[in-house]
Amino acid sequence: MLTHMAAMLTSRWQRVSVAHGFIYALAAALIWSGFILASRKGGISELNGYDVIAIRYLTCSLLLLPIWWYKFRFKLLQARFIITSLIGGLAYAFFTFQGFQLASASHAAVLLPGLIPLFIILLAALFDSDKIPVSRWLGIVLISVGVGSLIWPLVIDKQGLNTGHYYLAAGAFCWALFSMLIKRWQITPWQATVSLAMITCIIYLPVYIILLPKNIALGLWQDIALQAFYQGFMATIVQMIFYVQAVRLIGPSAMGSMMAIVPLISGLSAVYIFDEPLTSTLIIGLITVSIGAVVVHSNFHFSTTKKES
Repeated sequence: MLTHMAAMLTSRWQRVSVAHGFIYALAAALIWSGFILASRKGGISELNGYDVIAIRYLTCSLLLLPIWWYKFRFKLLQARFIITSLIGGLAYAFFTFQGFQLASASHAAVLLPGLIPLFIILLAALFDSDKIPVSRWLGIVLISVGVGSLIWPLVIDKQGLNTGHYYLAAGAFCWALFSMLIKRWQITPWQATVSLAMITCIIYLPVYIILLPKNIALGLWQDIALQAFYQGFMATIVQMIFYVQAVRLIGPSAMGSMMAIVPLISGLSAVYIFDEPLTSTLIIGLITVSIGAVVVHSNFHFSTTKKES
């Protein structure tokens, strides 16, 4: 009887944990939608990509400095934290913010949330030897079709596809790899958030101050304030905690599939906010990528329920 009660409690705890995981994932996806819009706003402002990265990590490192000092200090100077910070912090920020200067927000709304779950699933299959079920392959195909429907017309039009699209694809790969590593190395949300902020800031700021071009000026205080709030607080701290917690509770594949709402929210918002063209290929890309992510997510939910029953 005690064994049966323990099993029931364990099963209930697992269901609650999964439910909490999807709540964290939903909140992270909503913040990510805003991140695309705020990043494009910074990309079309007089600030350059290097400025936005500096604002992002200087702000979040200052906010997290007390937590680092009282809780972690030099415990985060381990190879796993340095590697994940370089990939999910420095490399991801460099590629994406360069991309936001050159590619539209609506295109980013297809590429980032479309390629991230695709890369995560493929990396999971490669590194963890996961057998990808047929339904998940269907999700991958749909996501690929959505991304391809947007990219192919740009390839035909020689002036349509630019370096920004490649930067965004590289950024998506960096974030997918980061997601896999924090899952594999069992890095907690606060460890990931604080180490990413502090280590990236320590490495990047001296290089930025000494070597990189800068456009920061007092006259751009509104742009600086927006980037400091959203990049340095919402996207880096709040979203990171939600994201990592979701990855730990439901896994990187399911977290990646929750990006289903990001294309539609950020893509359609970009059309309205930035007056970007709402083309048929964009609509197809947004809808198909979203459906593909839902298909992948549905597969994960089914397999989880099956294990618990």
